[in-house]
Amino acid sequence: MTTTDLSNCDREPIHIPGKIQSHGFLISINQELKITYCSENISAFAPVSAASLLGTPVYFLETVILNKMDGFITKLLNIAKTKEGFRPLNPYPIHINGKDYNLIICDSADQYLLEFEPSNSDLKLDIQLVIGSMLSEIMSAADLSHLLNNAALQIQTIIGYDRVMVYKFHQDGHGEVVAEAKTPQLSTWLGLHYPASDIPQQARELYKLNLVRQIADVSTVPSTILTYPELNDKPLDLTQSSLRAVSPIHIQYLKNMGVASSFSVSLIHHGELWGLIACHNYTPRFIHYKQREAAKLIGQVLSSSLSFRQQEENQHKNNRLKTAVDDLSRHLLRYNNIEDALFNHEVTVLHAVEAEGAVLAYDGQFHHTGKTPDNIFINAIVNWLHENMQEGIYATNCLAEECPAAIAHQKTASGILACRLSRELKEYIIWFRPEVVSSVTWAGNPDKPVEIGENGLSQISPRTSFETWKQMIRQTSAPWKNEDFRSALQLKDEVAFAITRKATEIRILNDKLKEAYDELDAFSYTISHDLKNPLTAIKSYSQLLQRSSQLAPKERKMLDGIVIGAGRMQSMIEEVLHYSKAGQIKAKPRLVDMTMLLDDLKEQLMVANEHTPLNINIGSTPSIYGDETMIQQVFSNLVGNAIKYSAKTQTPVVDISGEHLENQVRYRVTDNGIGIKLHDIEKIFDLFTRSDDVDEYEGTGVGLAIVKKIMEKHKGRIWVESELGIGSTFHVAFQVRELKKA
Repeated sequence: MTTTDLSNCDREPIHIPGKIQSHGFLISINQELKITYCSENISAFAPVSAASLLGTPVYFLETVILNKMDGFITKLLNIAKTKEGFRPLNPYPIHINGKDYNLIICDSADQYLLEFEPSNSDLKLDIQLVIGSMLSEIMSAADLSHLLNNAALQIQTIIGYDRVMVYKFHQDGHGEVVAEAKTPQLSTWLGLHYPASDIPQQARELYKLNLVRQIADVSTVPSTILTYPELNDKPLDLTQSSLRAVSPIHIQYLKNMGVASSFSVSLIHHGELWGLIACHNYTPRFIHYKQREAAKLIGQVLSSSLSFRQQEENQHKNNRLKTAVDDLSRHLLRYNNIEDALFNHEVTVLHAVEAEGAVLAYDGQFHHTGKTPDNIFINAIVNWLHENMQEGIYATNCLAEECPAAIAHQKTASGILACRLSRELKEYIIWFRPEVVSSVTWAGNPDKPVEIGENGLSQISPRTSFETWKQMIRQTSAPWKNEDFRSALQLKDEVAFAITRKATEIRILNDKLKEAYDELDAFSYTISHDLKNPLTAIKSYSQLLQRSSQLAPKERKMLDGIVIGAGRMQSMIEEVLHYSKAGQIKAKPRLVDMTMLLDDLKEQLMVANEHTPLNINIGSTPSIYGDETMIQQVFSNLVGNAIKYSAKTQTPVVDISGEHLENQVRYRVTDNGIGIKLHDIEKIFDLFTRSDDVDEYEGTGVGLAIVKKIMEKHKGRIWVESELGIGSTFHVAFQVRELKKA
């Protein structure tokens, strides 16, 4: 649907039109009780001209027009000047030229407005007698629909208009007829929608300030308000005036509808314009002041009832959602797992907000409940929120307008409400609402035609067609309410607290674990160091005894076993010392030339295995940022193991190569050895762990544990891929210039 710029409607100064409706006349009096403004049509009601009244004191008005010498207007205005909050007891019955009028007094900035209008009425009811029963009928309505229809019917009874409508404003400003009372011959307007431009913004502001508004006859010519420049140089503010003239645009709008008279009562909810009781008559009809006040009273009672019922409904929903959040809060305290607390009980995260699906994006995973989109789209939404979400909470009932990718997911995600848990980690709670397809029937095409005026500016012409015009609303969900926002934010705080508590617990456990590891390292180092000397003595004495020529074969065999066992224990102690030092020694990071390091290592290993037909192939060798001694130990262990477990093949082959990725340097060491069983791969890096089929190969089960500890110190990773009987590939990945300092 195309739109039209209606800004000139909103700029029209309708509170200072400089004119009044011609069924009455107006006089304005300043603080010195002198007449400063007067409507030009006064001569049609009294034997005096407007020009002759301007600048004269009030008593002149009283004597010439009212033929009274008691000065009651002067007395009233003096009281108003001295008593703050003074409210006149309108209307005051008066006689002019033998005719009855009502005088209505109100203030306007530093002026007092005196409005004179007819007192005649065809009302056959006694307002005081019937209004109580009318209010009782209104208040006894079973639901909102009956309440609004009762109010429309009662106001029609009071003012006698052909059509009375309750007109509700939607969030986007457009109006809808939600209740109606009419004469039988008229077609219904119930359910019709009217564009927001039909009632401009400044008119809505006036409706909040002056609760009743009458246009007695759209065909009459308004009367100009006169003043002298020396008396006043600004237009008279008619915000509170009953006689205020109407915008020509609105008059033409009513004529286009065939309306001759109109009347409205404002409905106010929490200080804002909820809607109007809009009344139309198809012949000119003036409404007596007391009838207008009775209708105003019904409007005020209806406004209060709307507020009460809405408050009651909101409170009921708020209590329901709060109960759900309280249950989830208890789950979060009781269960250590956040996902379990929010998803695996009778009350889930879905109950915290009125929605049909919910997702928790947390710790790199998506957890679902209810009707939600697939993970691909959820990931796209999370990235979109990361880029576009400014506050801690975001909601829309038409996601496709802001995120076009949502068009394909309207059945589950036409509307979303999202709370951010962590911007850096892209963690969110997201609730989803599906599309609600609706058909809106407009009273005519909602686009107003535009004409270009002589000044080149766009001028709005009132609509001339009110034939029903239907529009399908798609890709839109039910709107989110304040109670949804409140509950979502409360749950967000509870989850954030649980995450913080969990992080604190993990930090405490890590501190304790580090302390235990430090103690274990120190203990291992001490024990290993203290065992070295006794073992050296045992091995040395055993070797001395082996030199004796007097040993029996059995004794020599026993000594050989002691020497071999002592040697193995010495090797194991050395490995344990290396393992302890790997955790205790402070790293000295620098850029390590891997070409030189691997060439030196290859030369050493080729010399050590000179009797083996060994091939060591070195590919690309990107530099690594780290501790050179530790890195040398990593590759010495990995390549040494590759040679050891390939030794029994016909031609052992070891391939070493590296690559520089975006944020890491990755190396792999591949052999054609015996391979590793699948069930051994998970524990291959544990201390003192060896596969159960490598007993014939020397080893202590410490080397790979040392490699893992060094990689952890470098904030890197190590993993293995292996196929039994084919060989193994060990991968090590170092972060680019990212190293643990201790």
